[in-house]
Amino acid sequence: MISHSIPFIVAAYFLGSIPFGKLIATVVAHINITQRGSGNIGATNVARELGLKWGLFTLFFDILKGFVPVAIFAHYIAGMGEGSDVWLSAVGLSALLGHQFSIFLKFRGGKGVATAVGVYLAMSYPACLLAVLVFVLTVYKWDFISLGSMLSAAAMPGFLALFGKSQGIVIGSGIVAAFICLKHTGNIQRLLKGNERKWRNRQNQASRSRSLSSSSSE
Repeated sequence: MISHSIPFIVAAYFLGSIPFGKLIATVVAHINITQRGSGNIGATNVARELGLKWGLFTLFFDILKGFVPVAIFAHYIAGMGEGSDVWLSAVGLSALLGHQFSIFLKFRGGKGVATAVGVYLAMSYPACLLAVLVFVLTVYKWDFISLGSMLSAAAMPGFLALFGKSQGIVIGSGIVAAFICLKHTGNIQRLLKGNERKWRNRQNQASRSRSLSSSSSE
């Protein structure tokens, strides 16, 4: 099983490493997204700097980075027994680590939330939908994208267990949640200090900045 899994794990890492947010920002706006806003290559920063449409494009491709390798590998190992789920988790984790520590960005990258969504869509879409619901309700209530991301990631092991997923997948999702929270260390510190900026505030600031830029260029 190891020899069959390693090529998928390596391929998942390289696919996860593709910095779609950076590529989209470069092509569309000729900017380096890692030097704008939060410096993150994910959909949230792209949406703030380039607009919602391009943020959604980034979100779609970042989700695909997690979904495609896990879905293909899940089909490949179908019927091989519960032990194969450990390797399925390894493929998903590899895609996440590719996004967070991209070989194309000198092992830097995004926070991995969208890629994790893709992984879980391939593993259990009902559990993933519940996690998305946690995210939406959290952002609606408190207006913090970072808090919604961490709470939904932390809830995923419980949701996967609820839908009867194996111990290997549940433990793997716990590891994924830990890496996502680790990438949010700065956000956690700002949340504790009470100076984490809210999503709607940032959206308004970004809109004003784009409006000012457009006015000055006319």
